[in-house]
Amino acid sequence: MNFFKNVLATIVGLFVFCFICFFGIILLGALFGGEEKIKVKENSVLELNLERVTNDYGGKFNYEDMPFLNEKGTGEGLTDILRAIEAAKTDDNIKGISILNNRLNLGVAQTKALRDQLEDFKKSGKFVLAYGNVISQKEYYLNSVANTVYLNPVGDLDFKGLASQIMYFKDFQDKTGIKMEVIRHGKYKSAVEPFLTNTMSPENREQITTFLNSIWNAVAADISKSRNISTEKLNAIATDLAARTPEMAKANNLVDVVAYEDVYHNDIKKRLKVADDEDYNTVDIMDYSKDLAIDAEFSVKDKIAIIYAQGEIGSGEGDLNTVGEGSMRRSLKEAREDDDVKAIVLRIDSPGGSALTSDLIWREIELTKKVKPVVVSMGNLAASGGYYIACNANKIFAEASTITGSIGVFGILPNLSQIADRYGLNTETVETHKNASGYSIFEPMDNDFRNFTQEGVETIYKTFVNRVANGRKMTFAQVDAIAQGRVWSGSDALRLGLVDKIGGMDDAIAYAANITKTTDYDTVSYPEFEKSFFEELEKSGFLSFLKTRETLLKEELGEEGYEMINQIKRMNARKGMQVIMPYDIKIN
Repeated sequence: MNFFKNVLATIVGLFVFCFICFFGIILLGALFGGEEKIKVKENSVLELNLERVTNDYGGKFNYEDMPFLNEKGTGEGLTDILRAIEAAKTDDNIKGISILNNRLNLGVAQTKALRDQLEDFKKSGKFVLAYGNVISQKEYYLNSVANTVYLNPVGDLDFKGLASQIMYFKDFQDKTGIKMEVIRHGKYKSAVEPFLTNTMSPENREQITTFLNSIWNAVAADISKSRNISTEKLNAIATDLAARTPEMAKANNLVDVVAYEDVYHNDIKKRLKVADDEDYNTVDIMDYSKDLAIDAEFSVKDKIAIIYAQGEIGSGEGDLNTVGEGSMRRSLKEAREDDDVKAIVLRIDSPGGSALTSDLIWREIELTKKVKPVVVSMGNLAASGGYYIACNANKIFAEASTITGSIGVFGILPNLSQIADRYGLNTETVETHKNASGYSIFEPMDNDFRNFTQEGVETIYKTFVNRVANGRKMTFAQVDAIAQGRVWSGSDALRLGLVDKIGGMDDAIAYAANITKTTDYDTVSYPEFEKSFFEELEKSGFLSFLKTRETLLKEELGEEGYEMINQIKRMNARKGMQVIMPYDIKIN
């Protein structure tokens, strides 16, 4: 017995020692470490490694329990990267940009913004070169902006157009007895269609075809301009898979050089006039961006506030991947009460989510508009609830490839009554009033509950359409005709009056400055997320061998499996009526 006590005491002692050391290191780092700045050497190349970049906004974090850990900018958002490329354009030490085996986790609209920034960078006379062993379609969209595109001789370039695949569950439900009860408004609100039928409806096929073609046309137009290939020829290449080998890709002018990576590096050395047997100087874009974020200071009084709404919309504080009621309402209030802030740009990259939270954010924007202008910039998507919080802005900008609209509402509830009957399970209910028990997954949905729920869906839909009609100066009938849950591309949304201009965030910021007659200004980013260090430590899984829960799950499940788990978690967290986009769109 004493042996086991001694072993237990030793384990506890080691744990306490590690815990004390951990916090000691944090404290010493905060007190004495500071941020070590990188030194950009002369004749350097900026390496565009963007694998860690997924969001527009890298975030600001306030830890009330450990304020020395507060971060006023991580430098890891796409906005930070764009700012870094802009700075590199005039940095005499940086001679060019290398896109080397870049793995891109950005959406199409974000890739468009990055592409535009690289185009501007090239105007300085500095080079942009791109090399890939395996280049996905979206990565090629970015790489095609380069002065020279390289491809590995035994590599692969994906260029075949866009496709969407949806799985249907109606027969599966009938066979298993596991059913999803659906209440919706909008014939295009097809998030729930797989539970109602086993084939795609004509309406759903029409909308998917329309927005896929619209996105492809926008991408093809940019590639056509950069590579000097007609869109007709690009479409023929995609149809015939005429870039399926490196030699075919070069013959069709999609790439310039088919060679191994050492040739690529030697060509960079020649541009830099570096000897073959010497290494050339490089600086990682993430380090360069981080330095700029640390050094950022407000040099002028006037400010344009950029408030980022990225991720699914839900209750609570929110974080980098969730549009939370707490952080959004607080940010809008702070920005409108700051006299130095002349206008607000709301940057939206959201598929929607909670109808209630969307309406609360909409209300906060209404209050803010009475004090100063609110301009919306749409990123990859601003659909359903994402459009709900955009529709009352003074002006709306979107990229041609932005996914937007999806003005519709649905509710979905699991029902296990068939499988319960099949296996002899029975539930009995006692209630004081007719509808006191509400809904039970083990009983068939009764007509009263269905009618009450449908009534709620209709009320939210009418509210949604009225919000859009008032914000866009349209009639209810005009909005209803293009609503019904239908998804549109940015270019189609412009034609229909759902957005005002095709353009990126820079265009939205410039417009906001112009209407407030502000010529000398800085931008300030929101939200600043409120966090507890100890809660984050617990969530991160620090006690699991100092690995985060995210790292452990990714190691075991892989990226796709991890994302599937996250989707299930998001579905389970949804409460109340949803105004959310009917797809999870990921273009590779």
